[in-house]
Amino acid sequence: MLLKTISTFLLSVMCCTTVLAADHTVEVPESTALPPPDKNAHIPEPPSPDVRAYLLMDYASGRVLFGKNYDDQIDPASLTKMMTSYVIGQEIKQGHLHLSDTVVVSQNAWSKNYSDSSKMFIEVGKEIPVEMLNKGIIIASGNDACIAMAEHIAGSESSFASLMNEWAKRIGLKSTHFVNSHGLYDENHYSTAYDMALLGRALIKDLPEEYQIYSEKEFYFNKIKQYNRNKLLWDTTLQVDGIKTGHLSQVGYNLVASAVNPKNGMRLISVIIGDVSEKSRAANSKALLSYGMRFYEPYTAFKKEQPLATKKVRFGDSDEVRIGTLNDVSMVVPINSIERLKAEYSLNDKVIKAPVKKGDKLGVLNISLDGKVIYKTHLVSLDNIGEGGFFSSSWDHVAMFFGDLF
Repeated sequence: MLLKTISTFLLSVMCCTTVLAADHTVEVPESTALPPPDKNAHIPEPPSPDVRAYLLMDYASGRVLFGKNYDDQIDPASLTKMMTSYVIGQEIKQGHLHLSDTVVVSQNAWSKNYSDSSKMFIEVGKEIPVEMLNKGIIIASGNDACIAMAEHIAGSESSFASLMNEWAKRIGLKSTHFVNSHGLYDENHYSTAYDMALLGRALIKDLPEEYQIYSEKEFYFNKIKQYNRNKLLWDTTLQVDGIKTGHLSQVGYNLVASAVNPKNGMRLISVIIGDVSEKSRAANSKALLSYGMRFYEPYTAFKKEQPLATKKVRFGDSDEVRIGTLNDVSMVVPINSIERLKAEYSLNDKVIKAPVKKGDKLGVLNISLDGKVIYKTHLVSLDNIGEGGFFSSSWDHVAMFFGDLF
């Protein structure tokens, strides 16, 4: 493949601090963490909480800013309910399920089956709207509500778990396997901190109406008021709007949280796995998010459909095609690091031949920081190039023949 370098100067003049949107073309490189800040940048070391695993992720690109043990297998506990919620949200989005639909509570879903765990307090035989059960899962973390919705959607919890695993594959959760809808302990039920961050990112990106429920602080059902266990929702120093807590005696206290910087629109996602208490997991999550808001910044290297190169086209009704990206090339980088970014692109073919349609994938754009790729996306044609006439095509054949000779 042809490899080219895009001027660092062009990168620097495209700095942007507008609100970021998720780039659906982003492919996260195999190595998922940013390089550490330059020692000469006077940036302190990031927090290092004493927990089983943790990370801080840039929502826009899915890049891990920093973390530890985030690829290790863990028990997600009630973080599992993010996937249960994701499946429900997709069922609603696709029109297979409606908030006004009613669910008859089965014996399996009876709240008395979960006397020692979180529940919504539903009763056998009662008809409950999907909207209430969905909130009971997200806000009250109800295990009983999970079973009720799993049976309603898929007939049984095992069938629903298969549905969860299918969606996990689509989202890109490569180290996750679900066997139930609530997260109670099972040795075949596992994930990683990284996958949980990706799941949270998918909820925010794909299902904004479902995600909005995660910001609600309380839930009232069956004459019982329950509060959201995500204590950061009450923290006025951060713009936290979700997402989910979890706890098992075998695991400790888990929390996936997300916050937005109101000044520049930068959204970050934090994950804490295996903390010692509710208070500690909230404090450690706040430390990760606060550090990220202070020492990282959003950066748009290129705007969507900005021509990054012009390449020759053979056998076309035009001799050249402009190449760019379909979306803004946006990411989060350490403060004072923009000048250390480098953009390179590679083309799929040495010779571009007509016809070429706008949006056709012609290559790959890489953005690297200190020599490490931190962002990768497709380069596409920005033009429609039709087939050329007889004489222009004949000339291109001759030109290519002599070009191959030399």
